[in-house]
Amino acid sequence: MNITNLITKRTPVFFAVSCAIASTSMNVLAEQSSGVDEVEKIQVTGSRILREGAIAPAPVTVISGEALLASGVTSIGEALNDMPALANTYSLANAGRSIGTAGLSLLDLRGMGTARTLVLVDGKRHVSSSPGSASVDVNNIPSNWIERVEIITGGASAVYGADAVTGVVNFILKKDIQGFDLSVSKGTAAEGPYENEKFSLSYGLDFDGGKGNVGISVSHVSQDGMNATDRAQTNRLISSITNPNDGDIAGEDGNYIHDGIADRLTITNAGYYDDSVNGNFYQQENGELVWYTFNPDGSVRPQKLGTTYENDWAICSGDCDILDLTRYRELQPTFENTNVNIKANYDITSDLNVYASAKYTKSEADSIGQPSYFEYGDSRGTGAFVIKRDNAYMHESLAQLMDRNGVDEFNMHRFMEDAGRRYELNERETTSFVAGLSGVVAEDWDFEASAVYGKTEITQTNAGNTIKARIKQSADAIRLDNGDIVCRDEQARAAGCVPTSMFGYGAVSDEAAAWFNTTSVSKSEIKQTVLNANISNSGLFELPAGYVGVSFGLEYRKEESDSLPDAFAATGATFLNAIQEEHGDFSVREAFSEISVPLLADMMLVQDLSLDVAVRYADYSTIGDTVSWKTGLNWTVTDELRVRTTKSRAMRAPNISELYGPQSENFFRSITDPCKRGEVQDANRRANCDALGIPEDFDAVATSSSIPGVLGGNPDLKEEESDSLTFGVVYTPEAISGLSITLDYWEIEIEDAINNISGQDILDKCVDSLSGIDNQFCALVTRDADGELTGIRSITQNVAKQNAEGIDFEIGYDFDLFEGRMTSSLIGTYLKSREEFPFQSDLSDSEEYAGTTGEAEWQAMVSLGYKVNNWHFSSKTRYLDEVSLYTDKSLNKNPDPSNIMSYGSYFITDIRGGYRFDNGITLELGVDNVFDRDLPGYTTGTGASSASYDNIGRMYYGAFTYQF
Repeated sequence: MNITNLITKRTPVFFAVSCAIASTSMNVLAEQSSGVDEVEKIQVTGSRILREGAIAPAPVTVISGEALLASGVTSIGEALNDMPALANTYSLANAGRSIGTAGLSLLDLRGMGTARTLVLVDGKRHVSSSPGSASVDVNNIPSNWIERVEIITGGASAVYGADAVTGVVNFILKKDIQGFDLSVSKGTAAEGPYENEKFSLSYGLDFDGGKGNVGISVSHVSQDGMNATDRAQTNRLISSITNPNDGDIAGEDGNYIHDGIADRLTITNAGYYDDSVNGNFYQQENGELVWYTFNPDGSVRPQKLGTTYENDWAICSGDCDILDLTRYRELQPTFENTNVNIKANYDITSDLNVYASAKYTKSEADSIGQPSYFEYGDSRGTGAFVIKRDNAYMHESLAQLMDRNGVDEFNMHRFMEDAGRRYELNERETTSFVAGLSGVVAEDWDFEASAVYGKTEITQTNAGNTIKARIKQSADAIRLDNGDIVCRDEQARAAGCVPTSMFGYGAVSDEAAAWFNTTSVSKSEIKQTVLNANISNSGLFELPAGYVGVSFGLEYRKEESDSLPDAFAATGATFLNAIQEEHGDFSVREAFSEISVPLLADMMLVQDLSLDVAVRYADYSTIGDTVSWKTGLNWTVTDELRVRTTKSRAMRAPNISELYGPQSENFFRSITDPCKRGEVQDANRRANCDALGIPEDFDAVATSSSIPGVLGGNPDLKEEESDSLTFGVVYTPEAISGLSITLDYWEIEIEDAINNISGQDILDKCVDSLSGIDNQFCALVTRDADGELTGIRSITQNVAKQNAEGIDFEIGYDFDLFEGRMTSSLIGTYLKSREEFPFQSDLSDSEEYAGTTGEAEWQAMVSLGYKVNNWHFSSKTRYLDEVSLYTDKSLNKNPDPSNIMSYGSYFITDIRGGYRFDNGITLELGVDNVFDRDLPGYTTGTGASSASYDNIGRMYYGAFTYQF
């Protein structure tokens, strides 16, 4: 009898995972569901063939929607980042580390880049929230409709297309929404002003006798920001200074020789003295530099420095005039997100279902940074204020000091806090529409056709952006004969220049700040269109070992991104970087196929053995043709033991920013010409310098100053390619009911990885090429007739390589305990290696990141749950192994960089408990970071890697839920 006669044709059924278990293997669930006489077809991540019992062809980690939300965090991304496989590259704690990223939660499998992790919703793509990229902000996904999240490691481009280089994170939403569900929670930190709130409402019902279902959900989450000064642990004056007791000397290779003494000391009570909110400057007196600063009344006084060190740092345990940069660091941004979703589906016939959904999401997040600053040698080109002797606001004490030292002007350094700190507000609005048709044709063929359209509109507002010329004009104030104080520059005066004093904190007038500060507004728009149609048959024909399953499909996708920076800021006239317009789009047409072939069955040590093969052909408007493929073996040895392995080739097409990022003007500093006389030159380098027409006695003049050039995208990029291998076992012993053990080895290798190249690397790689000067690096360098450097083009290139290797393990054990049910799970990762090669042509030059901050070798999460009658309790403990703050490569160059070389092992535990009343009301209380685990070392937990550590501290929350 055809197996399809035993399978329900109409709708997939999904497994629900207990809320007390944070993660378990889909494959284990499949093993436990064996023995059922009638099975249904299940769609699992990693395959488009509907399968019996959800036997996944590749390792899939699953976390239920309930488990995902069983904490006090407001963001789905924050909850998922606790998973050992995901890095904290962009979380709320660190999203303000670069312009335009505050409020984003982007997923990063294995720490190999957010652009290499494909995020899906119900197996379909979702529009990006980051201009120029395909990275999805998971805050846009309706949390109260999440059935489960499936994470698959390894290349999956053959099944889902580009970007699935390191893997896929697939959010499976509930198909039929039933009843009313209201949830409200509020959390507050034990220390500091941090609070958060979550509200969600969902309502759904069947209609037309159960043929149709419609549902709506509304959710709103918010959190208050928190500054480093709001917590005792992070409210510390911390700096890294040169160790005066260090006696390192450089060896013959230029690297430092290990002497066991730290080169730098990270200590408290140390800060930067070469800038001040009061304004400061130095004078030469008796052959020494003497620093001065200002009192609130504008009078001058010697600056209290404490003990000074090189690079303008000072230590002071008492009353000193040093700058505390900690006060300008945010631990958490202010964040709000509102999400409205509507979805419906209807059975036109018993074999045909039509569905549609619509979404609107709005999020707001701010980032409050440092004020503008002006100092000598400022890399932003702003420079220090030139204060002349006739300045109208000059205090008599300053005039006397200048006269005594015989100077008529000096350079004032100033941290412009009294003119307003820089403030960035990111507002994102996302709309998305999905429509599709699914069902069965010709009795045996399942099909689905869908259309997806999404758009994200971003408004980025930067307040307190100082106009460099205007602030200099305001500071250069003179007194006219009639006693009026005006700006010296007559043109500026005619344009409305408002003069101001710069002497002492609070001296800047509000009127002057309004004159030289501006608010910059930038706009971006991202659009995505996807058309997909696929058809599958899980029982095409019968072989001796079982039925062959197949799937075929076509897909069209178009990605568009446009960014319009503030026109005035783009001129370079303001303190912020001059970002230029970026426009780009691409389209891709794809055809894909998948087949599952049973090879052996019902033999000794082989209950069944099947082969899975998938292939995808893509034609890009930018890079042309590409092919991805995947093969896998699934071997059920016994009822207790299953073995699986996959091998795949995945690809990632360059994103819009990498292709079309504007090639903006840049200046390369500290450049050394490798053809310069006295530089180390082997025979090959010397030959290439000769071929460039540069003689051996060449003494480079151009490198004594910065070299002009451009920095930006490259429309000639090609795709990245990755090879992935996984091998794993699933063990479910019959003797211990409820126990499951999963072990998976994985490795990922990315070639032709897209990377930006430094100006120095471009010069070196040009003349070190073994194939002569006709190479991609020399093409980026221009020289004049005398051989002097005149320009460098640092554009994105397919030059890098990445490798990663590790083992994932999961143990789940559920059992009856007293009058209730106990659930437990352990999910962990051993990261054996994650290596980056800046140039794949030189494998001797690499950086190993496994075991460094954010990429601990051992990571694990233990979840425990207990239900008895109407009570439920759960706990989650996350573990990070000890990590080094430096890679081996950096330690080879400098073996004793700091007195703090590592962070110790880290445990953090969350607990939750509640009671469900018979009337549908559930009350819960929870504590995150119940033991109030401190941040390690002196970190604030706001970096790309240090965000692995909790910087909120202990947090209490309560939740109310009503369901009927």
